Amino acid sequence: MTAIEKFTHFYQQLKDRDISGITDVYDTNIEFIDPIATHQGIEVVQRYFDKLLKGTRWCDFDIRKVRSSSDTEHTVEWVMRFESKKLKRAEPIVVDGITVLKTNADKVIYHRDYYDMGQLVYENIPILSFFVKRVKGQLQ
Repeated sequence: MTAIEKFTHFYQQLKDRDISGITDVYDTNIEFIDPIATHQGIEVVQRYFDKLLKGTRWCDFDIRKVRSSSDTEHTVEWVMRFESKKLKRAEPIVVDGITVLKTNADKVIYHRDYYDMGQLVYENIPILSFFVKRVKGQLQ
């Protein structure tokens, strides 16, 4: 299985909130960057995933498209849906995102996520959501 196939399989299996296969996907020296923080090394990334998933009732990734510009550079479009244990919402939180990956022969060595923090956080906190939605409406 190629690194990109391992990656897509891993994220599609996250609905079970099982990260036991993470070391098959990411290299020991993985550099993992998202809009919140930068994480260096597989142990740090494992703890990050564990903490994130413990805060959810469920989490689901829909991999929409994978584009490869070479054997080692890929862009992945996805939609994440999840239910937070802390936020009381009738609907799941939905976040659209893009991940830029660099791979070696069989693992991901660089992972950078791009997504709207408003979709993930600001629009889901009652007081902030009012203001964020109002500003977005005025900008349209």
